[in-house]
Amino acid sequence: MTAKSSLLEELKQMGINEKILSAIKSVNRELFISPAQAHLAYENIPLPIGSEQTISQPYTVAFMIQLLEIHPEDKILEVGAGSGYNAAVMSQLTGEKGKIISVELVAELAKQARDNLKKAGITNVKVIHGNGYLGYAKEAPFDKIIVTAGASETPPALIEQLKENGILVIPINRGWGQVMTKIMKKEGRLIASEHGEFSFVPLKHE
Repeated sequence: MTAKSSLLEELKQMGINEKILSAIKSVNRELFISPAQAHLAYENIPLPIGSEQTISQPYTVAFMIQLLEIHPEDKILEVGAGSGYNAAVMSQLTGEKGKIISVELVAELAKQARDNLKKAGITNVKVIHGNGYLGYAKEAPFDKIIVTAGASETPPALIEQLKENGILVIPINRGWGQVMTKIMKKEGRLIASEHGEFSFVPLKHE
């Protein structure tokens, strides 16, 4: 069994559905980490990607994306591009007619994400160097929004830029870590549910 097959089996046992597993299978994670760490690409662990940031462990990526309930042709806002891996997996679910806008505060990481996505042959992701805390009004509203860093609150701009019946997934700070929170917008009301504790780098917005 290859390392990737072993990881996919592990994720399946952890409750990740076939649609997400297929998307993960389609993306080569080694393209989104340093060559020196390539041997760890399919370990279920987070890895450093520079600029004091990490690529989340595959389970966390899969779990968050599963909560988003992505459909083909969705327009998605990602806050925190990192190395581009999360967006690459989501791109398999939106299809070519879908669109992902990924906003990254750190210029070096934004460039790294663009380069990695290009290497992976992914064309439906646009990486913007900017402040994701403010969302991306130019492309709003969004069907889905995902935040890949721990936030002390849900940024108001993200709620504003979420479509009716849209879904926002964000880790909210609580105690030592964060609680994975899913927010649905229904008839102008916000319906939140909590989905376990995780650990993320903090969401920076300055």
